[in-house]
Amino acid sequence: MLRERVSDDIHIFYSDLYAQVTAGAVIYPEGAVLIDTLAFPSETRQIKDFLERRLGVEVRYIINTHYHADHTNGNCLFPRAHIIGHRLCRERLDTVGRKGLAQAKQHSADLASVEVALPDLLVSEAGAYLHLGKKTLQLIFTPGHSPDSVSVLLKEDRILFAGDMMMPLPHIADGDLDDMQRSLQLIPPLGLENVVQGHGEVVLRGEIDDAVRSNLRYLENLRKKVEQAVQRGKPREAMREIDIESCGKSRIPLNGLVTQLHTANCLALYDKLTQRAP
Repeated sequence: MLRERVSDDIHIFYSDLYAQVTAGAVIYPEGAVLIDTLAFPSETRQIKDFLERRLGVEVRYIINTHYHADHTNGNCLFPRAHIIGHRLCRERLDTVGRKGLAQAKQHSADLASVEVALPDLLVSEAGAYLHLGKKTLQLIFTPGHSPDSVSVLLKEDRILFAGDMMMPLPHIADGDLDDMQRSLQLIPPLGLENVVQGHGEVVLRGEIDDAVRSNLRYLENLRKKVEQAVQRGKPREAMREIDIESCGKSRIPLNGLVTQLHTANCLALYDKLTQRAP
């Protein structure tokens, strides 16, 4: 696992084991806030060891940006922490999350110790604020990747932990394209120093607007190509022929995983459009 120090009190962790998924730690006088907890307990334990042994702080709050396992599996390693999430995050973790974990355990011994730990402090669509020492964390409802997604703005530092709302390639298979567009459009007016993506490298100040525009262009290209295919009566499997480059994105990021995400986007959008068709 890689670790990056943004400042004395903000750290970012990048998984080596799963899709460069990220987590973040914000240190304040009484402890730490952990933003997401990674997929595999071995890496979450590295984070816990760094915070507790190296820095001497206890994780008192966890914020789950959404319910997906790669962001929540490590919750159970912090039994004393309050877990904050959208109300739908709790609902999805308690249903889809439990089922998915049971299935994943059959294929990975690394997950044997993982148990679902649900948010106990719930956020609505209106968002919320968390005031800790001199830090103000604003939780912003940013659906699109999933219906329960929230992003965390560190107001004094102008850093946004965007969760999977911001990735090298937008992923909407479990969400909604229109919601994703609206959420992405919230980013430029914030005047940010950094955007911590849910997967992949941090987006720096001078790159943020271009990165957002790139993602919005991709979504529009995706919409046009899938809509055209539906209008022409093409079958669902034909969506696999829409290559990622034709929608304006490279197949290189996340070690090539973006091509699978793109195909999932095409199939999910096709399903949504054809279900609406008369």
